[in-house]
Amino acid sequence: MEQLIMQPRIYAFDTCREFASAFDLGREDLVLTNRFLYEPHFSQLGLEVHTIYQEAYGTGEPSDVMVESILKDAGEIGPYRRIIAIGGGTVIDIAKAMAVAEPGDCLDDLYDAMPNLERRHELVIIPTTCGTGSEMTNISVMNRTRMGTKMGLVSEAMYAGSAVLIPELLQGLPFGVFAASSIDALVHAVESALSPHATPYTRLFSYRAIEMIIQGYQAIVEAGPESRQSLLGTFLTASNYAGIAFGTAGCGTVHAMAYPLGGQYHVAHGESNYAVFTGVMKAYMERSPGGELQHLNSVLAELLQCGRDEVYERLEELLNHILPKKRLREYGVQPQDLGAFARSVMENQQRLLKNSLIPVSAELIESIYRSLY
Repeated sequence: MEQLIMQPRIYAFDTCREFASAFDLGREDLVLTNRFLYEPHFSQLGLEVHTIYQEAYGTGEPSDVMVESILKDAGEIGPYRRIIAIGGGTVIDIAKAMAVAEPGDCLDDLYDAMPNLERRHELVIIPTTCGTGSEMTNISVMNRTRMGTKMGLVSEAMYAGSAVLIPELLQGLPFGVFAASSIDALVHAVESALSPHATPYTRLFSYRAIEMIIQGYQAIVEAGPESRQSLLGTFLTASNYAGIAFGTAGCGTVHAMAYPLGGQYHVAHGESNYAVFTGVMKAYMERSPGGELQHLNSVLAELLQCGRDEVYERLEELLNHILPKKRLREYGVQPQDLGAFARSVMENQQRLLKNSLIPVSAELIESIYRSLY
């Protein structure tokens, strides 16, 4: 059994200037980013790079429409060797698709061709949130608007050559974005720890990420939201650890159930994960309380200073200080959506469901949605 996949080389720099110098950014580089990130951190460096600002193509999470428009414009820029992705999950996911696409490609064609896609550009990924961990993975998640759901595009060719951690880029992150992204990293760590494809190596990263994130949250609750500034490097590293873990072990039912909510109601990825997270964990507790879940609950009980039978209530209390949880109806979800969501998960998210702690059915998934409604 494969024990650990870690394709990108990992680099860390204190400042963007150090990174730009070490990687010798220049005319053969296409930077995909956001203007609010590039201008304060890179514009004064005098770099002769091509730039595309993702927000010019729409807001929210990446979609087939957004990606196809960016591919078209990238083809008109001129030759470039490397794609430098500087941003959150949207920028990173788009850059991965760009690395295996030709100008004018239809995203549906890329899905049809996976996993046998070919790398056409070198890829360097610099995350600017502390949640995706996807700088370490070969997965790009897109909202397929023509299908009405989010789906993963997966290929060996989509691994970055380099993953670069620069805490300086997180300093202006609004608290709400920090909250949603770091909860996403926590869910990555938990799901990868429980995955049937987890190994002793991946669990080292999973459980260390869980510890770092929860202890970070406890410090923020005690000292206030602005205290996160001194913890940004810790959260960025924890997100990277979780990315290493789920890059091998995978994510499961929580992510699978979050995708229809994000795809139809445009809920941010980390927030949609949190909306279903404890509901899934409680369903696991009812059906399979032993094994790795028992070990996870012991770890959480020690971190949260509570009994193992109440870890998810205490965890939710902690997380609500960081990002208040909403019922599904508060996002506009209608009762008739719940069955449709469950069917969509079963039809479109088998890639994730194979990593579930327990076998799931449409009936079980719908019952979890209803408990969260």
